[in-house]
Amino acid sequence: MKKRFLSASLAIILTTSVVIPATMQEVRAANETNSTVTAQEEHVSAQEFLNLAVTTLTFQHGSDSMRQQIIDKWVKAGEFTDLSLTIKRDEAARILVRALNKEEKEASLADYLEKANKIGLFNGLSLNTEAISKQDAVKILNNAKQIKNGSNHEGVKEISVEDFMKNPGNFGYELSPDGNYITFSSAWENRANVFVKKMNDDSEPVRVSNSKDRDVAGFYWKDNNLLYVKDKGGDENFHIYSTTFNGSEEKDLTPYPNVTVGILSGLQGVKDEILIMMNKEDATVFDVYKLNVKTGETTHVAKNPGNITSWLADRNGNVRIAVASDGVEGTILYRDSEKDEFKPFIEMEAGDEVMPLAFSKDNQYIYATSNKGRDKVEVVKYDLKGNEEVIMSNDQVDVSGVLYSAEHDKLLYGAYITDKPHYQFFDENFEKLFRKIQSKLNVHESELGINDYNKEMTKFIVSVSSDTVYGKYYYYDSTTDELTELATLSPWLNPNELAEMHPISYKSRDGLTINGYLTLPKNKEAKDLPLIVNPHGGPWARDMWGFNPEVQLLANRGYAVLQVNFRSSTGYGKEFLQAGNKQWGLKIQDDITDGVQWAIDQGIADPDRIGIYGASFGGYATLAGITYTPDLYAAAVDYVGVSNIFTLLNTIPPYWETMRNMFYERVGHPEKDKELLTAVSPVFHADKIKTPLFVAQGANDPRVNKAESDQIVEALRARGVDVEYMLKDNEGHGFANEENRIEFYNAMVKFFDSHLK
Repeated sequence: MKKRFLSASLAIILTTSVVIPATMQEVRAANETNSTVTAQEEHVSAQEFLNLAVTTLTFQHGSDSMRQQIIDKWVKAGEFTDLSLTIKRDEAARILVRALNKEEKEASLADYLEKANKIGLFNGLSLNTEAISKQDAVKILNNAKQIKNGSNHEGVKEISVEDFMKNPGNFGYELSPDGNYITFSSAWENRANVFVKKMNDDSEPVRVSNSKDRDVAGFYWKDNNLLYVKDKGGDENFHIYSTTFNGSEEKDLTPYPNVTVGILSGLQGVKDEILIMMNKEDATVFDVYKLNVKTGETTHVAKNPGNITSWLADRNGNVRIAVASDGVEGTILYRDSEKDEFKPFIEMEAGDEVMPLAFSKDNQYIYATSNKGRDKVEVVKYDLKGNEEVIMSNDQVDVSGVLYSAEHDKLLYGAYITDKPHYQFFDENFEKLFRKIQSKLNVHESELGINDYNKEMTKFIVSVSSDTVYGKYYYYDSTTDELTELATLSPWLNPNELAEMHPISYKSRDGLTINGYLTLPKNKEAKDLPLIVNPHGGPWARDMWGFNPEVQLLANRGYAVLQVNFRSSTGYGKEFLQAGNKQWGLKIQDDITDGVQWAIDQGIADPDRIGIYGASFGGYATLAGITYTPDLYAAAVDYVGVSNIFTLLNTIPPYWETMRNMFYERVGHPEKDKELLTAVSPVFHADKIKTPLFVAQGANDPRVNKAESDQIVEALRARGVDVEYMLKDNEGHGFANEENRIEFYNAMVKFFDSHLK
């Protein structure tokens, strides 16, 4: 995200009211009930009706907390004195008018009843009773479902792969520290390059980078100096470049082969110098250097003894925090000054995650995120003796990050993700500003982002994005209250023709609540659809609600797309993540399989037309899916995926060496767990694979070596199985270059269409 957005892992405040989930079996049973209403019919309570409505009109079938959140939107305080009493027709009308987003100016139950009759909620029901029977409830909810779907079942026009996958236009807007210039990325020679535009000026933007081989990966202001980073061919050895405002002079400030660099601190108030991390002396660890952005001269600041995974500088630019780890257990180290030795500050046991984010302005406190001594990651503040004060916590999900203003020395908000992103504000004035912008743009808070601001926090770059809106950028001046649109990403894509992403939940076979997302084709009945399950990478990551070009592409072609936050996904707490330890191909895969079965059980997915596609760990899950559940999938696409866990562990990048024990803990040890890793490495069980397979790989991939894809392709071809294989010599862990992206997704769509339609 933004340089001022301090990422962590994520949390939310949820209601804790108990909800008894209704099951789809109950819905089906009710659907099959004779429609004749008799005097002996059992009436439905308000609680039963609400549970049935949530089950029928949403995909939240496994999460009690998410079900309750939905109910809290449909029922306002004081409207029901006792939910155990029989629900009446006008009360059901009020609930469903809200559930269908049809509420306008209704002031009484009679108004809601009139609206319900007008939109057809009670079609086919007798008018001579106020109380609602179970049979009535099923009819009403079926009517509501038809109104909600409102589909003509004709789908939408086909949008080209190029329109989804080509460079989206201008993006990544940022302000210079003084707010007088604006920078952004835009395509030149089919590569993302950096442009600068003077504010309040009619002059054209000036391109200041000249990259033709690779996208510029990011850029950064240091006072009035503009820096950018990029690698070569996807090797992830990122270098820092400086550039002049007219782009006539570019300089690689870190011109060292096989070295990757990261920016540690902008050293506010220090002229022409920043702090960087670089694995120049030892490929396995990062030392700290001071870099002169004018000359490229580096000065060694802190030596890594071999176990430091990250560093933190105080507000004066002195490196005073180091995070030491053996990959499983660790210690936060602290020193009073750079002349002193580091000493233990906070101990971390297995599963603990403590991430120092920033020093306070007076250097007397440290802001951090932490799950030490608890399950969920929370926002905390430490004094210099290690005493902790919790600032933001939640018992449902982790905190995903905080926005900290260095100038004002304040945490402005914390972010958390349940179904969608949400915020908890700590600064009243900033919340008022946020809400004002939100109101001006008429968007939900989940769709609004604060991307950048000037030192005085009077000028802002904000963005709007959703499941159907790729992104829009705006400039807001709080002194004049003016909001100016800067750019729309992929303006050729019409949001009205794109598909909604629905948050879902279901129970795994062993009782865990699994969350995820289901994207359904626009204007298609959600019944017997071809479905593609898309496991995310990581696996220590998660899928989130928002715009996803590849999901939209597949939905546009008529596919339902299922994304599952299986165990080991981040964001749901320590226990949920650790439930995936040494479960590659086992319980993690079961969670994915259970998600597919859930979609089949709902009648959404055609069991004979199920595909699976994933990248990185998702590619592994793809291969595991067609290896261990070969009858479930009719087609599979493995994109830079793992086929052999032994070779994965042997070829991890050298700068991941400090995490090796973490891999052993979470995935398995190549010697101690040899039997396990052999059992769950698809390459050793290629004889079980019968599903048509398409494999794509970047030759320079430093994370999942090319050999991973070569092995599975060779093993299958040795059996006479025809495997489609796309290898790109100028790519790494995924295809970044526009022409390669377009070629890959064209081939993927063609492959799925040939097997699933």
